[in-house]
Amino acid sequence: MTTMAKPTIDGVRERARGQVITPTDEGYEGARKVYNGMIDRRPLVVIRAVDVGDVMAGVDYARENGLDLSVRGGSHSVPGFGTCDGGVVIDLSQMKGVRIDPNRKTARAGGGTLWADFNHATYPFGLATTGGIIGSTGIAGLTLGGGIGYLTRGFGLSLDNLLSVDVVTADGQFRMASAVENEDLFWAIRGGGGNFGVVTSFEFQLHPVKDITAGIFFYPIEKVREVLQFYRDYVAKAPEEMGLFPAFQIAPPLPFIKAEDHGKTFIAIVSCWAGPMDQADAEMAKIRGAAPVVAEMVAPMPYHVINGLFDALLPPGLQHYWKASFATELTDGAIEAHARFGPQVPVVNSTMHIYPINGACHRVKPDATAWGHRDASFATVIAGMWPDPADNTRNTKWVKDYYKALEPHSQAGGYINFMAEDDQGRVKDNFGPHYDKLALIKRKYDPGNLFHMNQNIQPVASSESSTSD
Repeated sequence: MTTMAKPTIDGVRERARGQVITPTDEGYEGARKVYNGMIDRRPLVVIRAVDVGDVMAGVDYARENGLDLSVRGGSHSVPGFGTCDGGVVIDLSQMKGVRIDPNRKTARAGGGTLWADFNHATYPFGLATTGGIIGSTGIAGLTLGGGIGYLTRGFGLSLDNLLSVDVVTADGQFRMASAVENEDLFWAIRGGGGNFGVVTSFEFQLHPVKDITAGIFFYPIEKVREVLQFYRDYVAKAPEEMGLFPAFQIAPPLPFIKAEDHGKTFIAIVSCWAGPMDQADAEMAKIRGAAPVVAEMVAPMPYHVINGLFDALLPPGLQHYWKASFATELTDGAIEAHARFGPQVPVVNSTMHIYPINGACHRVKPDATAWGHRDASFATVIAGMWPDPADNTRNTKWVKDYYKALEPHSQAGGYINFMAEDDQGRVKDNFGPHYDKLALIKRKYDPGNLFHMNQNIQPVASSESSTSD
């Protein structure tokens, strides 16, 4: 019996059209970097895929050689799952084409597409779908983990708008998944993260959204309680065209903020009205009335512009440490925790956001997708981000202490896209009631757990279940 030789890097170079970059190649230092400056890993090889064949070559090479495999879309993974030490990185950043079908109101986008790319492509057609808050975020990681953004209340999560995907699974095979093909895989990837394969293409449902009205309001930090109480009451009944979230923010030097207020800490509300433009002023007036306003910016703009408003505050290379939680309600106790820790936000890049996930999110049946938190109304993230590594210990402590204070007022799980590297112990809670089903589907498509550089779902061993594949 002849034993097949394991694939080599030279063999990958022969199969792949994209760059295959090793530590001795020019450009390796740039190729190994990820968004989070805390992450400093040295992969054996980075494959900059340009097509599905390149992805298949990378998956085969990692599997057959027993190597760690990281998949990188937008590179925003806070734990740095898009890279690894001594393993394989499949970098999808070259696979970012977007094709719009205006008649069906759909978009097909490559796995390396960023939300800035996607929104710019859909805007001329007066169409959009739920995306993120930062334009440089990748569509892949955000969608596979959920997808919370300005349009969530009106149109659901990003994954609720997913119609089909192309996936390369652990066996190196190409599969299409949708409501009518590989339905179990399609169910699992909508909330199961990157556990089931490399998604090389996404097809989204689009909605009529073109120009929106943005509103950013800064209130005195002493008014934290009043602002958060207003937000809690308003978002429960607000029109679903309104997307908004409160934030703690050190004021950057923006023209609508007085010079003497630059560098001071405020409680803010960021809002996006995607309904009829003639109704925007009335809704913005309600938000303006939450507390005395120190500074505000209210203006109509293209939807893709608001999606990039904060990109300059969050360049690649910052130190990142985040914590996250879900909550069914914003309790008085939670507001007290925010009032204590939010004003301590350490630098202008760091923040805390409370995203609403009610409205259209609650109209999706709990078992329709693998996303396990349909009963939650709020997703909170404490996003520690700062430029100087010398501040890591102090600023990480702020995030941890803040999270601990919120814990009694939160659900057990948190949003997997906001998890830190030390959150692996929370995985079952993060995936919620669907974890066991996800583990069975994981056994079918990735029994060897090749895709483990993520918030990892362990495949069920055959002896643990008599359920047939």
